Amino acid sequence: MTKRLFDILFSILALSLLSPLLLIVTIWIKLDSKGPVFFRQVRVARYGAKFRIFKFRTMSDNTESLGLQITTDNDPRITKAGIFLRKYKVDELPQFINVLLGDMSIVGPRPEVPKYVAYYPEEIRQLVLSIRPGITDKASIEFKNENALLKSSSNSEKIYIENIIPIKLRYYTDYARNRTMIGDVKIIMHTIASIIH
Repeated sequence: MTKRLFDILFSILALSLLSPLLLIVTIWIKLDSKGPVFFRQVRVARYGAKFRIFKFRTMSDNTESLGLQITTDNDPRITKAGIFLRKYKVDELPQFINVLLGDMSIVGPRPEVPKYVAYYPEEIRQLVLSIRPGITDKASIEFKNENALLKSSSNSEKIYIENIIPIKLRYYTDYARNRTMIGDVKIIMHTIASIIH
């Protein structure tokens, strides 16, 4: 089974099984704050192409322009519903739509905004962007509490660029060079386990 076929079948199954939860979250977001259900942000995909990622909106509407493109646990833009959705990664579930559209894969380097991709060294950027970005990967598991790590810094963006991005790139390059279907299944299982715990 090819990776793309696996992605399509897995996404269809996930969206079907999770549809009751997705409906409940949709209603909750609409009742919790004004604005659209989805947050659509430009990310960098395979070969440097741009696409708009689907996420459940967890911040007040139209507030990205008022702050950084990274968030911390104490970010005042996060809504009440958003606190829960971020903690349990429920806001990421609509990305199965991106997988079906071909923008993303289930497992792969997380898609970054253009601003931070610009900090990738050229050789590494070419390698990382040679494959589809993913909903999850080893870096996502390692940094599942990234927002909490950043909130303790007075300059969260600097910490992200200088400390976190280099570590993520090591995970991304390792995946790009050594990816296997068995490895993808293991990452999916570890991701589910990390969310539960």
